[in-house]
Amino acid sequence: MWLRLAATAALVFARCDIASAQAPSVITLEDAFARVAERHPDLRWVDLRGDVLAADLAAASQGPPLSVGATLENAFGTGDTRGVRAAELSLTLASVFERGGKLDARRTLAQSRIDALAVERATRRLDLLADVARRHLDIVAERARRRIADIDVAQRERAVAAAEVRLRAGASPESVVLAARAALARAQVDRDRGLQRFDAARRHLAVLWGERDPQFDVAAADPTVLPPIGDAAALAALLEQAPEMSRFADERRIREARLELARSEASADVQWQLGVRRLGAGDDTALIASVSVPLGARSRAQPAQRAAQAELAAIEVEREGKDLALQSTLLDAHGRYRAARLEVERVRDDVLPLLAKAEAAAERAYRGGAASYLEWAQLQSARTAELRQQLDVAVDAQRALIEIQRLTGQSMSPAATTTHTTEAPR
Repeated sequence: MWLRLAATAALVFARCDIASAQAPSVITLEDAFARVAERHPDLRWVDLRGDVLAADLAAASQGPPLSVGATLENAFGTGDTRGVRAAELSLTLASVFERGGKLDARRTLAQSRIDALAVERATRRLDLLADVARRHLDIVAERARRRIADIDVAQRERAVAAAEVRLRAGASPESVVLAARAALARAQVDRDRGLQRFDAARRHLAVLWGERDPQFDVAAADPTVLPPIGDAAALAALLEQAPEMSRFADERRIREARLELARSEASADVQWQLGVRRLGAGDDTALIASVSVPLGARSRAQPAQRAAQAELAAIEVEREGKDLALQSTLLDAHGRYRAARLEVERVRDDVLPLLAKAEAAAERAYRGGAASYLEWAQLQSARTAELRQQLDVAVDAQRALIEIQRLTGQSMSPAATTTHTTEAPR
């Protein structure tokens, strides 16, 4: 189930389509997923590894080879063995009869490695999708910061205009105008820095599919929209089917196959030889045959068996350790997400509306001469600071959600409301 979900999961944001045929440069998160899945070398390496393992399976499926031999005896001797006609020539056909199911054990081991490759590919794919989602989130976050910077610049421009009006009316000193202009310049610097960070974030994403000079924009989204998620116990139950835990089942099958192969070595192989021999100086021939069995095969196989048994027992301990580590990581991400979601919603519903009203009231009071510029500027700074803090908390929550989805291999509810745009940041 998780393999199918991993192929189509949107790890952070909702599915969003390209706005129109006239805007091919706008890509969605799933477009980025598709490009990485097609071009990233890690996934191509897994495919090539599959070819190697398939060749190993073909080699393991081969039985012992037949050997053709020729033996010349009693040639170029002395007395009655003088000359070539007195020589005895033997032609033989030899091989090994494998006992203990060695062929099946080799074949099972090779096939189990091929089966485990599917889980490895799924794990690598999930890790890559999570990396894509994080880099995509960086772009969306930088765009959101740019919108906050635009708000800051706009309110600082209003402050400059109001200060200049009061200066001309003789109701305010020039220092207030200069302070307002300095605050505006600082806000414009922050906005321009955001453009550079946005471009760097785009390049960071595009490099995953080998694009050095990205010419695309991403579909707009609101990272502060956070979906509800299940409780920690429900998410922890999903870990059993996650790729990082499923690989232990494949690894167990591989180690079981190694143990069976080691056990098969306890049965000694039978070496046989069959042939025909030309006797002496005449034309007489005779059939020859031989069989040999090496001794001590069982004792020689015991060290390999003990090693294979120890490795098989160790896999369960490894699984328990990994399960504890994943549970700890999942609970940490779950707690961070829940706390961040609560803070984002409370700030949006309670704090920001009050600050917006306070800032507007301070503006009216300043224009009417009932408040100082400092009071208005402080409220402007408090509003933008709260917006930035809310965004930072939301981005941290989105990263925690990405980690939850990477661990469980499941797609949660849409993490953001997505809109379409063709306008790149200015």
